[in-house]
Amino acid sequence: MVHLFSLNGYNIALDSASGAVHALSDVCYTLLLRLNPPTACGGSLPQRQQVGDCKGGKEEQEAHDELMELYNEGLLFSEDINVAAIPNTIIKSMCLHISHDCNLRCKYCFAGTGDFNHGRSLMSYETGKKAIDFLMRKSGKIHNLEIDFFGGEPMMNFDVVKQIVEYGREVEKVYNKNIRFTLTTNGTLLNDENIDYINENISNIVLSLDGRKTVNDSMRGNGTYDRILNNYKKLVDKRDKDYYIRGTFTRNNLDFTDDVLHIAEQGFEQISVEPVVLDYDSEYSLRKEDLPKIFAEYEKLALEIIEKQSFNFFHFMIDLDAGPCLYKRVKGCGSGSEYVAVTPDGDIYPCHQFVGYNEYKMGNVWTDEFDTTIQKTFANNNITTIDECSECWAKYYCGGGCAANNYKFNQKINVPYHLACELEKKRVECALMIKAALAEE
Repeated sequence: MVHLFSLNGYNIALDSASGAVHALSDVCYTLLLRLNPPTACGGSLPQRQQVGDCKGGKEEQEAHDELMELYNEGLLFSEDINVAAIPNTIIKSMCLHISHDCNLRCKYCFAGTGDFNHGRSLMSYETGKKAIDFLMRKSGKIHNLEIDFFGGEPMMNFDVVKQIVEYGREVEKVYNKNIRFTLTTNGTLLNDENIDYINENISNIVLSLDGRKTVNDSMRGNGTYDRILNNYKKLVDKRDKDYYIRGTFTRNNLDFTDDVLHIAEQGFEQISVEPVVLDYDSEYSLRKEDLPKIFAEYEKLALEIIEKQSFNFFHFMIDLDAGPCLYKRVKGCGSGSEYVAVTPDGDIYPCHQFVGYNEYKMGNVWTDEFDTTIQKTFANNNITTIDECSECWAKYYCGGGCAANNYKFNQKINVPYHLACELEKKRVECALMIKAALAEE
């Protein structure tokens, strides 16, 4: 399958199966546009003599020869990859809901302003220990593990965070594991002491900020921007580990490029501003009619990145040289099979966004219950089993999308949330265009 598009003066062909990306001349692009429809699903290029009499003469003949060379090398019209994701039932990542409470009440919060609509509570150290013990048992021979501290606001329960980190460091030696800890925070409770602890012990930190002061405060409350910005600057200035600023754009700020640029202007280099996911009846939700504006913003942001080259935007980061292995591209994020979430009560769910959907409760770390039937269902939910994904040129970049969003909008984990599909495809196009532009420098 070959995807063709023009953006910012670049003619680009993506060979979906091989992952090869080609920046084409106008002649090659025009020729490929004519050849693409009948051969897009694994056919072959016509022989040279079949296009010899086409308008363009010698130049078009040379263009055809270039395309034929790519085809013979397996970099154009390559056959789709005949591979099924091997169902993996070894858990290697865990999201600990350390706090089902939050000191902010963000208007777009998918988690019911922090409590996931199940009442406000904090995880105990004992539950955290049980969760880590569960992960040790379920991770098999995998050496590198991930544990995310999530909320609500995890800093409201920071003493327990520190206890769990200490326990994790003890047991990883016993089981020959290496745990990478991540923490997500709204920044309001950061201070010199916990900043130093985080920078020493937390491998990656996600710092929540929505961009411009007016945008941030309209969602999170007046004064929140000023409270957290200096804390973030202090933390990042002292930090030599991974971080990124993570914001959310809604229907109220479809000009989100300005928010990304504002964050970059504050000195932050790792940025993600992501689309809100809310029911369509919310005043903040994104709708189909918003897509042209959002697409234009992604294109605008891509041009800014090419010009400035001073920050990274999470959704435009594609590694064309050493990207994820084929298996990972096929299976997607691994929610429910390789990754689970644990609530303050010890309940286990496929991921943090499934918490509260009782039909997908998988067990509890206290009772050691675990529903492997649900696990296998998620393990088998991937681009090889989702019908709509099989014909999509971007399938190896999204891995089938977000199962939680699919379920939220379609009541099935294997029916894509189409708005997210369209956004993902546009982001991939922009990312490839950026690669083409920077390769010329």
